Amino acid sequence: MARAGLNRERLIQAGAELADEVGFDQVTVSALARRFGVTVASLYSHVRNSQDLRTGIALLALGELADRAADALAGRAGKEALTAFANVYRDYAHRHPGRWTAAQLRLDPRTAAGSAGFRHSAMMRAILRGYHLPEPDQTHAVRLLGSVFQGFVGLELGGGFDHSPPAPPESWERVLDAVDALLRNWPTAGAA
Repeated sequence: MARAGLNRERLIQAGAELADEVGFDQVTVSALARRFGVTVASLYSHVRNSQDLRTGIALLALGELADRAADALAGRAGKEALTAFANVYRDYAHRHPGRWTAAQLRLDPRTAAGSAGFRHSAMMRAILRGYHLPEPDQTHAVRLLGSVFQGFVGLELGGGFDHSPPAPPESWERVLDAVDALLRNWPTAGAA
């Protein structure tokens, strides 16, 4: 019998905490059952399998990130908005590395459609409106921002910047300066 008080929300929250402690790839229904001191079978009334658990953690992380980003963007525009948005992602990744990894999980189209992923894209597009980028350039710029944020943070968390100065925070500021300059001077299609 499942321990009283266990439900899907509590299991996903505990799975997210476990991901931050041991890594997202180590989160399984078995690991969660051990954490709660219950049998694996008792958790299957709340999650179908480890993939369902991981998907729940990904959705939780996307929602947390979107909420934090929305709060950070309030009243900001231009470079100030870009920096606030980027810092939310970097700070979240440092505080919640397992959840950060979970947020990168590829979701099936139906699940993705109901996720906070579209809020992230909408917020990036709102930032880009301040740079006066037309479509399809906004789509290109959204992809650029995602690549820069995920790439830098992934390398930083993986220790890729540990062996040479300057320190990552200084590089991060310079990268954001460069992205702002690029967005203010976005190349037109067909420009040499």
